[in-house]
Parts: sequence; C-alpha cells; structure tokens
Amino acid sequence: MPEAQQKQINFFNDVYAVVKLIPRGKVTSYGAIAAYLGARGSARMVGWAMNNTPKDGNIPAHRVINRKGLLTGKVHFNPPEQMQQLLEAEGVLVENDQIKNFKDVYWDPQLQLL
Repeated sequence: MPEAQQKQINFFNDVYAVVKLIPRGKVTSYGAIAAYLGARGSARMVGWAMNNTPKDGNIPAHRVINRKGLLTGKVHFNPPEQMQQLLEAEGVLVENDQIKNFKDVYWDPQLQLL
C-alpha cells in the first residue's frame, strides 16, 4: 500500500477514535477534531473521513457538524433527516438544520481530552 494511502487510513482512524469519544447529547465540529489531531486547517479531511464512516453503527457520525452548528453532513445519512432525529433523541435541539442550543452542547476535544 502506498505511504500516502496508509497515512490517510491512519488519519481517518484517528478521526473515528475522537468521534467515538463525543458524549451523548454533545456535538463537535470538523475543525475541532482536526485541531485536536494536530492538523488545524484540515476540517475538509475530517469531512472526508466522516463521509467514509464504516456503516457498522459504532461511530456516532451524527455528532459531527460544521463550526456554525449546521447539519452539513446530513446528506450522507439515509434518509437525510436521520441525522437530526438521532441528535434530537439525545436532547439536542435542531431547527432548520441548525443546532439551537449550540453553545450548550458543543464539545471541544482540545479542552475535554487533556
């Protein structure tokens, strides 16, 4: 396997490890995960990892949103409304694809995973 491909796989696995640590009823952003992993500015790469999340249900991908609290990843859920439904089942308030209580439910891995 080429070295670049192996690095991508390792990065994706690191992303998934962080996502698994997001507590129920909390959310974090692609950029916060990237920063925690020492890859500030790589939010899109985190997004690519989330797009490729294994479908085994062990990674709570619904808890990863954009920095403004928007459910931009919902297009990768089937049906797209599932992302909102999963968040609401955990007590996260969502309206028009926007988390209403964003500051209350935001979880920053750089602060929480010391």
